[in-house]
Order: sequence, then structure tokens, then C-alpha cells
Amino acid sequence: METQQISKGKGSGNLYLGIDVGSVSTKFAIINETMELMYATWARTQGSPIQSVQQGFNILKKSFGAKEPLIKAVGTTGSARYLVKSIIRADLAKTEIISHAVAASYYYPDVRTILEIGGQDSKLILLRDGIITDFTMNSICAAGTGSFLDHQASRLGIPIEEFGDYAARSQVEVAIAGRCTVFAESDMVHKQQMGYSKEDIINGLCEALVRNYINNLCKGKFLHPPFVFQGGVAANPGIIKAFEKVLGHKVIVPEYFLTMGAIGAAMLAKVYVEENKLETAFCGFEVGETKFLTKGFNCSGCPNKCEVTCVTKHTGEVVARWGDRCGKWTT
Repeated sequence: METQQISKGKGSGNLYLGIDVGSVSTKFAIINETMELMYATWARTQGSPIQSVQQGFNILKKSFGAKEPLIKAVGTTGSARYLVKSIIRADLAKTEIISHAVAASYYYPDVRTILEIGGQDSKLILLRDGIITDFTMNSICAAGTGSFLDHQASRLGIPIEEFGDYAARSQVEVAIAGRCTVFAESDMVHKQQMGYSKEDIINGLCEALVRNYINNLCKGKFLHPPFVFQGGVAANPGIIKAFEKVLGHKVIVPEYFLTMGAIGAAMLAKVYVEENKLETAFCGFEVGETKFLTKGFNCSGCPNKCEVTCVTKHTGEVVARWGDRCGKWTT
């Protein structure tokens, strides 16, 4: 399991945990009372959000040692936020839009436009005075997402970590069709057969993916600087260069661009428990050792035939149920 850790010291006193569970990676972030990031880790989700979250807690447990830190609040975000909230008894779940906006606004109070590209989707968030005024998501087509770039890097025999460096060395502009993953890949193969270098092809792909992002998410919207670029794809210098070329402005990449969603979730959880004077319901790091079973069924109580998801512990205890419209099964 691939992991990366960031630590500024484990810290003492009250800490707040945020978890961002996406389709490709799961991110953990811990902040202190002054909103300073104390610890962050991420790992590949690998198709199992429950297992990836448990592995994340096991990583935290090893990092902090025998003395578990005092976690005063936990927030979840990402595509599996409600599932994870249920199994770890987090205090609140918020969308990626809100979580990314909160973190970006904290580090860059003047931010007006957030560009976010993850493993399976892309987001555009517009703000004014720290308030979200508009947003758009593209979760239908994989063109321009991290998973597509991963696939192309593998096909070209290049580590994804070096993808952007190849683009930076490009000397010749190459036009690649970027509106569809199938056409983009076909066009890349054609350009290879014509004799173009990998550097030029990769740079052309980066520019095509940025054009696709602008055409799909930004159509009819006014984009204002400062621009902040978040998500895993922000690690790619070729994409950053392509964005700056199209936008005509510098694009800011936060130091913790990959974990900004988790940081935002931790900040939201902190504010939530403090404003409502609540004690956290978080079950602790031992959740990493708990066995969970997930199953689904169709309710036959009415013509809706709702698809209900049920999570239980190995003991048979129901942790959570959701998916029904009437609330009959929801716990």
C-alpha cells in the first residue's frame, strides 16, 4: 500500500482529525487548536474505503505510539464520507466543495478561484470574501482526471511522478484531442507513430486536459485571480504550466495540495463541536482493528424498491444503514 506522511511534530493538547475518502486515495489530516497542520498521511483507496481508512488509522497508531492523541472532533469528506462517518462515529460529514473551500480560504484569504482535480473527478469553486458563490463538478468523463494521467503514464512507461517533468522539457507544440479519453489516447498513439517525442506528446496531453477542464467546467463563468490549484494532479508541473498559459495568471499550489480536503474537514469539525459545545463521538484509533461487513438489499416495502446499504460489525451489531427514502431502515 503506497503511503506518504507529513509531520510537524505530533503535538499535545487538543487535536482535530479530518478524513477525505476519495475514489483513488484516502487522506488524513490532524490540526491543533490554532489550525496548524500537525500531521498528514495518505494512501491509495484501492477500491475499499473501509479498509483504506482502517489502514490509515493503523498508520496513525504506529506514528503516535502507545499514547493516543486527544482527538476532540472528527470530520469526513469525499465520496465515501457518510460511510466513514458511520463506522468511526465522526462528528460531521461535509462535501468536498465546502472542505476544499474552507482550507483554501484559511491559507489564502483572498482566493477567488479554486481549481481542483482528483483521481476521478474535477471541481471548480468560485469564491468572494471567503464565501462560495458558484461551483461545478465533472464526474461523468475521466478525461483530465488523475486516473487517466496514471493510465497514460503507465502506457508510456513513465513513472507518474516524472510526468510533469517530461512536459516541462517539451520543445515542440503538439495538438492532442482532449475532450474524450478514447480520442486522447488514440491521438497520442498517432503522434507517437508520427515520430514526436514523449516530452512533446505529454506536454500536448497536459494542455489538452486543461482545455477540457476550462471548456467543461468554466463555460459561461468569470474566473478571477488569485487561482489556487488543489488535488493530486496539482503535483504535475505540466498541468500547472498549461493552466497558467490559458488563464494568463500565476497558479498557486498549496504546500499540502493533496490533503486540503482533509484539512478543511478537520477545521469544519473543530468549529462544529466548539460552537455547539459537543463532546466528540469518535470511537478511537482501535477502529483500525474492527472487522466490518457491508451488504446491500432492496427494500420491498413499497414500489420504490430502495437500495439500502447496511454496515455491521463482525458481531452482528448494525453500525449504520442508509439509502431508503422514507427512513424505515436508516440508522
